[in-house]
Amino acid sequence: MANLLIVDDDAFICDAMRRILGRMGHAAKSGSTLAEARTLLLEEAFDVVFLDLRLPDGNGLTLMPEIKASPSSPETIIVTGADDPAGAELAIKSGAWDFIQKPITLKSITLPLTRALEYRAQKIAKPPRTVLKREGIVGVSPAIRACLDQVAHAADTDAGVLITGETGTGKEIFARAIHANSKRSNNNFVVVDCAALPETLVESVLFGHVKGAFTGADRDRDGLVLQADGGTLFLDEIGELSSSIQKTFLRVLQERRFRAVGAKKESESDFRLVAATNRDLKAMAESGSFRNDLLYRLQTMVIALPPLRERAPDVKHLTFAYMNRLCERYRLPTKGFSEEFFESLAAYTWPGNIRELFHTLERILLQHRNEPVLYPMHLPDEIRIQVIKARTDPDGAAPAPRRTAPAAAAPEQPASPYLEPRDEAPPPWKTYRRQALAAAEEAYLKQLMRHALGNVSRAADISGLSQSRLYDLLRKYNLPTRL
Repeated sequence: MANLLIVDDDAFICDAMRRILGRMGHAAKSGSTLAEARTLLLEEAFDVVFLDLRLPDGNGLTLMPEIKASPSSPETIIVTGADDPAGAELAIKSGAWDFIQKPITLKSITLPLTRALEYRAQKIAKPPRTVLKREGIVGVSPAIRACLDQVAHAADTDAGVLITGETGTGKEIFARAIHANSKRSNNNFVVVDCAALPETLVESVLFGHVKGAFTGADRDRDGLVLQADGGTLFLDEIGELSSSIQKTFLRVLQERRFRAVGAKKESESDFRLVAATNRDLKAMAESGSFRNDLLYRLQTMVIALPPLRERAPDVKHLTFAYMNRLCERYRLPTKGFSEEFFESLAAYTWPGNIRELFHTLERILLQHRNEPVLYPMHLPDEIRIQVIKARTDPDGAAPAPRRTAPAAAAPEQPASPYLEPRDEAPPPWKTYRRQALAAAEEAYLKQLMRHALGNVSRAADISGLSQSRLYDLLRKYNLPTRL
């Protein structure tokens, strides 16, 4: 018997589902809001959650991270009355086990629930793996824990892995962690910086050459592909490979065979491929600048690294770890930190991600090496200014100065329509502006979705917004995709 949670604001549906699940031999509880669901998840251990998307206090998908992070970490089946394939796609990408539509019947619910419970039983019965070698990966946020789970899965196989993420998010460190936890860890981890490969020598660098193959080839030389035999070949910034090399490398991936420049025979290399990019390879493939068939080969497993601005809980841990390393390198006493220092670091957007954070910390340490404790005043001016602007005004404007009342009575003023008191004082300017902007956004979205007949893809084309951004705005104002 499984313990199940139903999250739906329709009491009739909750009763019907409890009866259906009861006939299947399971126990079920229900909550009608996100708040009730959060309380139940903390109080009890559940195996599966049936989650409606549209709830009185928000979108059901916002509960997904909390479901995963709850002590029992149940599987989630999305249940909704919305006829919205794009919503189904978003739910699956959020980590849902399955997506079923109302009205709920015994037939529609049986197979998804049975498979979810089978998967959960296998997951629980699986013996715990040895401690993951994190290879310098620091962080405790849900986003980084999810990436580490993917590293563990990738390390257990020989499948190719594509690591995506913005510049400075640590793609090479994750690639090294995959290698270090795999059965190939005792062999070479070979890095190929695709952006730095010289066009005229790229085949020689990758595949090697024989003596006399070209001017200056005074001896045989192994390429990076052969050096990775038995180990891992890491192609950093693979989106920078030229079209001709993409075609050549596709065959190498398929056959694990290549020909050195000037060689008469082919050679073999048993390497495991891990690639990384900060570019949108799918968009490049659609535009013709990246081969579709190569992209399919690379996407066997994909790990999308989050930017640092989405990992605020990790900033403190990263700062401690790296600053201690810097102090040891420069033979300086360990630094102390005020809590406000960490708050300022977490409030900054870090466009350069972890790389920018580490460079900033080194700059702070060298400029204030004699300070035993670091405060926000020790941060670079550009960071302090952005953080202060974000706190005082979302648009970056400084708050207006407050005026104190004069000590003496003001002289009598001529009659003016503004001197008559009004029934109600207006809100502060910033509050009024935010309310007006929200009302205008909501009105625009309603007009947009009516014009697009509820078609999100068409609405995104009309508005110029990405579909993910449009979904975020629709959830913000609790608007359906079918109006």
